[in-house]
This record gives sequence, C-alpha cells and structure tokens, in this order.
Amino acid sequence: MSLLGLRPISTGRLLKTPNKRICLTRMSATLSRQDELKKQAAWKAVEYVKSGMVVGLGTGSTAYFAVERIGQLLKDGELKDIIGVPTSVRTYEHAKSVNIPLATLDEQPSIDVAIDGADEVDPNLDVVKGRGGALLREKMVEKASKLFVCIVDDSKLVDGLGGSKLAMPIEIVQFCHQYTIRRIAALPQVAGCTHKLRMEGDKPYVTDNGNYIIDLYFETPMADSKAASEAILALEGVVDHGLFLDMVGVCIIAGKEGVEVRTRK
Repeated sequence: MSLLGLRPISTGRLLKTPNKRICLTRMSATLSRQDELKKQAAWKAVEYVKSGMVVGLGTGSTAYFAVERIGQLLKDGELKDIIGVPTSVRTYEHAKSVNIPLATLDEQPSIDVAIDGADEVDPNLDVVKGRGGALLREKMVEKASKLFVCIVDDSKLVDGLGGSKLAMPIEIVQFCHQYTIRRIAALPQVAGCTHKLRMEGDKPYVTDNGNYIIDLYFETPMADSKAASEAILALEGVVDHGLFLDMVGVCIIAGKEGVEVRTRK
C-alpha cells in the first residue's frame, strides 16, 4: 500500500482522458512550445515556495514541472525542510522519484501553498480542473492551503467556464451511477450540455478513490457556475465536481509575450 492508502500506479502508466494523454515517464528533453510555456509557469510558481513550507503538489502535465523543480531545488540545497502533500497516486510516485518528503492531510492539515494546473481559467480566476481524474484530492488539498497558485499556459483562458467545449468532470459513486448521471443531466443549471461516462478502454475509468467520472460538455459557457456547482453537489451520489470557485489566489499564465501573474481581487 502507498502513503495515500490506495492502489499504487506504475510511473510508466499512460492515463487516457477525453482530450489529452499524460505520460508519467520522464518527458522528452525537447519540449513542445506548449510544454515550454507550462514549464515557465511552473518555475515561476515555485518561487512562492520557501524552505520549511508544507506544499500541495498538483496533478497533471503542468504540475509535473513544478514537482520536478521542487525536487531539483531540494537536491541543490536551495530549498530545505519541504514536505509535499500529493493530490494523486501518480503525483505521489513522481514526488517520491525526485526525493520530496511526503505526507497526507491527516498528518499536515494546514498547507502553506499549493501549486497545480487548470483546464480552464475565467477572468475571475475561477477554474475548471479534473480532466486528469484527480479532482477530489486536488480540491481537498487546495482548500486546505493558505495560497493556491494556479499555473497554466494561455490556451487555458476562457471567457466563461465551460467555454472551451471540453470536459467539466464530476466524480460520482459507482452505486447506481446511471441513476446519478440522469439526475445530473436533468438539472436546469446545466441545461444544454451533453454528458459522457469517462471510459478507460472498454470499462469505466476509476479514480484513485474508487469512483466514476461523468464529463459534461457545454456548447456555450455556463450562465451561472456557482448555481451549477450548488445544484450538482446537492445530488446524492455526487462526490465532487471540477468547478474550483473562489479558490485561486494567484494565477500564473505563460504565453508568447512572457509570464503574467494575476491575483484575485
């Protein structure tokens, strides 16, 4: 059993999501333009990490670079006495591989700073997360953090949440999941969306917590993301969703013009 208490995942596993594939082996030495932007944002975010801090370690292709950077700074002696709290089994395995000391929320319930990516960022710095499947643990860790630093490249910016027309995930229990899916789809707050049960091969994708994910797709941005959040969470069988509202304190955006730092007003 791992530190996180659930099935460990090989660091070579390839996670299939609706719109991207995250390889957990070491990334190529030659980065794409998008990966270079992600790296720039991640390195800037790590400047918020100081020796002696407890740090929430995000999940996904952008957070990958932050974990790598923290590991390198520890190795070089530029950071000391860091404790990382990972948001997924795969981040746990990655952080272990670069020798970051780790703990759970049970052991470190107050986190100084969390660094994680996002799938969409709106002008208010509200975000959609969870296309990588780790939304529940990400939300738990980031809610426990004094500061949540979100790191993205400029392709993630939207006018309103749901505006990318890509997945907005909802984690649900396996028990009577079709019943829960029908109830979610019938909510007026998400009217007009389409929905799909996330699959991995010919079987439903199972999260680190043993749950399923339903992905919602919107043709236009949600009219009221707060109302949608409340309506979804009110349904029995829903564990949590990928709307991270009023949580981001700082958003670091890397684009062709450089790195921009936005703070919540």
